[in-house]
Formats: sequence, structure tokens, C-alpha cells
Amino acid sequence: MMGEHSSKAYDTELEGIRSKVLLMGGMVETMFLDAMTCFRIGNLERAERVIGEDANVNQLEVQLDDQCSHLIVKRQPTANDLRTVMATLKVITDLERIGDEAAKIARIAKALHARGAVTLNHYEMVRTIATATSDLLHDALDAFARSDEKAALELIAQDAVIDHEYRSIMRNLITFMMEDPRTISAALDTMWVAKAIERIGDHAKNIAEYVIYVVEGKDIRHTHGATQEVSK
Repeated sequence: MMGEHSSKAYDTELEGIRSKVLLMGGMVETMFLDAMTCFRIGNLERAERVIGEDANVNQLEVQLDDQCSHLIVKRQPTANDLRTVMATLKVITDLERIGDEAAKIARIAKALHARGAVTLNHYEMVRTIATATSDLLHDALDAFARSDEKAALELIAQDAVIDHEYRSIMRNLITFMMEDPRTISAALDTMWVAKAIERIGDHAKNIAEYVIYVVEGKDIRHTHGATQEVSK
């Protein structure tokens, strides 16, 4: 009976943590969407909100890290339960970094529009990669919420598409700067935004990988393909 009560208490605490992680996920997802809106139309008030929200995300990371640490010490989970807690800690870290990247985009958007004249269509340069990354982040959080390893596995390949698009953006921007020096300032800003978007895609892919780790017990990070097992 004591073991049963302990198990129920553990499940309740872990579910509370997962709910907060999903709340954090919703926060950074909104930050990213709002930051891209700022980059597109130059809404300075919204940019300030995104930058301010990053502090709330950071605080939530600290709280969740503390809760996970206490859960490990108090409940001493083993096997799959321990994998779940450890993977959750990693998801929390990736979400915090997504928040950092979204705040970075908002700051760049403020600086870009504060300068006034824009000599290239900066938003159109990154629109495709931003949409793909937003979809990847949303679906990765959904897979985490449902512990859906099949959906997570399918998502991992999408990051390669984002990486390819990012490289294409870099080539185009370099060409613009070489052909017309007036575009250099805006092109550099767009490069930093594209890089931030690409990094958000990487973090979203990490979340999908952690889902597979929890459900199947396989760590597929740094492998040559999503279905390849880690070499021993």
C-alpha cells in the first residue's frame, strides 16, 4: 500500500511538472510568433513584450529545474521514470533557449525598424523558414504532450529541411550585399534572424528526440539519421 501511494504521489508531481513545461512551451511559442510579427511590421510595443517575457521564461526554468531535482531526491525514480525526469529537464533547457532566440529576434526587429529605411524585403527572406520552424516547434510540443514517439520521429527529418533553407538564405543575402552595398545593414540583421530561427528549429528537434528517448529508451542524438541507434 505504501508503494502504491508513493507511485501515485510521484505521478501527480510529475504531471504537475509536465503541465508547467507545456505552459512554458506555449509561452516560447507565442514569443517566437510575436517576434516574427515584430520583424515583419516593426511593432515596437510587441517587441518589448517579447523581450520582457524572456525573464518570465527564465524564472519558470529555475522553478522547474528545482522541482525536478526535488522529485529525483524525494522519489528516487528508476528506469523509465528516471528517463522521463531527465528528458524533461533537457526539454526545459531547450525551451529556455528558444525564448532567448525569440527575444533576440525581437531586439533585432526593434533595431532594424528604428533605422527607418529598409533596402530589401527582409521578412520575405525568412518567411518560409519561420513558418516551417513554427510548425516544427508546435508539433514537437504536441508530441511531448502525448508521448507520441512516431510523430516525434517524423518531425526530426523536418529540421534538415530548415537547415537547407537556412543555407539558401545565407547564399542569397551574401549575393545581395556583394551586388548592392546599401543592403548590407539590413542583410546582416536578416542573417542574425535567420540564424536564430534555425537555432529554434534545432531546439524543437531536440524536444522530439527526447520524446523518443523517454518512450523507447534510445538516445538518437548525434546519429547519422533518425532511425540509427547510437554506436556502442
